[in-house]
Amino acid sequence: MTLSSADQTRLDEFWQHCLKNQYFNIGYPENADFDYSDLHRFLRFSINNCGDWGEHSNYLLNSFDFEKDVMAYFSKLFNIRHEDSWGYVTNGGTEGNMFGCYLARELFPDGTLYYSKDTHYSVAKIVKLLRIKCRAVESLPNGEIDYDDLLAKIAADQERHPIIFANIGTTMRGAVDNITLIQQRLQQAGIARQNYYLHADAALSGMILPFVDEPQAFTFADGIDSICVSGHKMIGSPIPCGIVVAKRENVERISVEVDYISAKDKTISGSRNGHTPLIMWAALRTHSLAQWRGRVRHSLDAAQYSVDRMQAAGIPAWRNDNSITVVFPCPSARIATKYCLATSGKTAHLITTPHHQDNSMLDALIDEVIAESQPEPWRVKRLDDERWRAQQHQTPARIVHPRFDVI
Repeated sequence: MTLSSADQTRLDEFWQHCLKNQYFNIGYPENADFDYSDLHRFLRFSINNCGDWGEHSNYLLNSFDFEKDVMAYFSKLFNIRHEDSWGYVTNGGTEGNMFGCYLARELFPDGTLYYSKDTHYSVAKIVKLLRIKCRAVESLPNGEIDYDDLLAKIAADQERHPIIFANIGTTMRGAVDNITLIQQRLQQAGIARQNYYLHADAALSGMILPFVDEPQAFTFADGIDSICVSGHKMIGSPIPCGIVVAKRENVERISVEVDYISAKDKTISGSRNGHTPLIMWAALRTHSLAQWRGRVRHSLDAAQYSVDRMQAAGIPAWRNDNSITVVFPCPSARIATKYCLATSGKTAHLITTPHHQDNSMLDALIDEVIAESQPEPWRVKRLDDERWRAQQHQTPARIVHPRFDVI
């Protein structure tokens, strides 16, 4: 590859940008604590996992053997026999969610998909693409689905085959929907287990709950039909990816024979990245269960540390059980931008993924949030925010700040 000097300079500048910001993330659930240097040599090859990793393919440059190991690991982790399950390495959580909803639609073509208002935004795209009937359900204050509203809407719809989209760690609040309670309520409503589908979106918490002492229900043994997890979140990956696991009997409904690759395809995307199964395989093979527990414990401790510091300063921060997502009132636009915080309405969060080896970045953010929360200089801070907006050529109307609502 030969580049002009200008293009080479551009690449070099981006390299320095990446080095500077490698561990910046505190507002989004991405773990940058990884080293896959042993896999760099494979980037010279076009590795394509087209088709079912359990079958032979005429496309020889695939990483099926490694993908098979990855899926065996997750079937065990999520309490389903490997031979009774099937799944694959996806491009990320959205594809995993789509796969689960696709299976549900094939099982119940006229079923309605129910999801809480705290569900990831990708579901809105999925229901359009798959043309599934859907109903948004209210959420409880902590981000869980409102179980009363769920059952009320199922009853109002006279839905005989509900498709339940359960969150195992919501995007903004890290809430885990109680799938045991959902099943109990459905049974009480006269809906038998074989007449509904339960998909679990465990994008972040799917690599947290297996390693805590008292996890909420979330596995196949607890009653789910499919589950997806992101690879670039708690595990850590330079390429966005994920995994999805489902019951093999449901997957067989969508299997398609592809003659020119001499294999069956059960996936959403067809041609798939063959490098990400290598990444997932390497991550799982180089960390023992005890090491995963240690990483999760470190992240949970850092989250509780953040809650304690803010609460001690009078800031109403909180987190759900077994969650590394710390929720607190939205700070100023300046702080939110400086620390790349995810905000929604009057709420912000920070997420303590494993690459936060110490509390230095947490402390820096919390120090500024605490300083801003002091009542005396609030008018000065408002002026500072307005000057900052002017510098950024932003209009004040687009900025939401709860403390300014009283003015």
